[in-house]
Amino acid sequence: MIIAQLHDQRVVLVNQDSFYFTFGEDKLKNANFDHPDAFDTELLLSCMGKLKHGQAATIPNYDFKTHKTIQPPRQVNPADVIILDGILILHDPRVRELMNMKIFVDTDSDLRLARRIKRDTVERGRDIQSVLDQYAKFVKPGFEEFILPSKKYADIIIPRGGDNEVAINLIVQHIQVKLGQNDLCKIYPNVCVIPSTFQIRGMHTLIRDIEAMKHDFVFYADRLIRLVVEYGLGHLPFSEKQITTPTDNIYTGVIFCKKLCGVSIIRSGESMENALRACCKGIKIGKILIHREHNNGRQLIYEKLPADISDRQVLLLDPVLATGNSAIQAISLLISKGVLESNIIFLNLISAPEGVHAVCKKFPTLKIVTSEIDTTLNEDCHVIPGMGEFGDRYFGTDDQVHHQSFTTHST
Repeated sequence: MIIAQLHDQRVVLVNQDSFYFTFGEDKLKNANFDHPDAFDTELLLSCMGKLKHGQAATIPNYDFKTHKTIQPPRQVNPADVIILDGILILHDPRVRELMNMKIFVDTDSDLRLARRIKRDTVERGRDIQSVLDQYAKFVKPGFEEFILPSKKYADIIIPRGGDNEVAINLIVQHIQVKLGQNDLCKIYPNVCVIPSTFQIRGMHTLIRDIEAMKHDFVFYADRLIRLVVEYGLGHLPFSEKQITTPTDNIYTGVIFCKKLCGVSIIRSGESMENALRACCKGIKIGKILIHREHNNGRQLIYEKLPADISDRQVLLLDPVLATGNSAIQAISLLISKGVLESNIIFLNLISAPEGVHAVCKKFPTLKIVTSEIDTTLNEDCHVIPGMGEFGDRYFGTDDQVHHQSFTTHST
């Protein structure tokens, strides 16, 4: 049920049962499959560690009819969400340490026994008496000694299992929130990354590709910019308003702040103006030009801003936040013109962690809205992995754009 609801994310399910040791014929009769020692926990830890670090893992393929590991093993690729399922996964502290959320599914003992009888007789070809004998000798004592005590380590306990739709919905919502959060968002509550979907990832894949043609780059960059602008507008102050619909009924909605303007940092920021105009009819847009002298040196060359900008909410536009030096100078200029720091929303497509740190430490009440936070800056202050010189690629001013290797270099 969780996997079905996380349809926009890559989810992989790993079963602890895949890590059972192979028992020889002489030991199989008295084998206790409900004891922690029945599992190859070291191999489980190794496989889960690889998946957590974004590496593929080889998972054993365990056959419950022969009680042996068979070929071929299962190749599992890294994913956004890894679900590790098993009766004893909360027993070992090393396994618990791997988890971001620990869930205990609490089901009635009679129902558990009924499910076990059905599974073992239908799927594993065993007779009812052998199932009951195993239950009395190993399963019930194992539950009481190992499984039930591990319940105290759970973050969430779900009574009634899959029938508890409310609990499952809450878990899915929590996962979706966590997936939408970059680590920097946990440090700076004023940093907002728009929720990631396959559509957004697909557009990033297209515009980051060095082989992308100009018309494709512009088309998909415009789509992403529009999403960022729309998301940024959602952070504007609003007030409640009641209106009458054509059916002569009252609708209670909201109305956003009308005193709004955009400010683009020339020249890459100008690529975002059309999306802002499409969303905000008749909006005033100012411009700031900052010349880069050295990697850390900036010089204000030109500014043209609305005369009443101090009374407005300001959307600052630049598709790339790299070192943050140009952004800091632009924001400082706006504040010197009387704009409240908390009234500025900085919109960009990608951000480097270094730029986010620099801007947020200096302006803690300003909001940053971006579609993705990249990994780092290199020694030349280029965003990695980046998307190239955005202005050149968007406006087509570099004839060699299709043949050169790029990293991002902007504000």
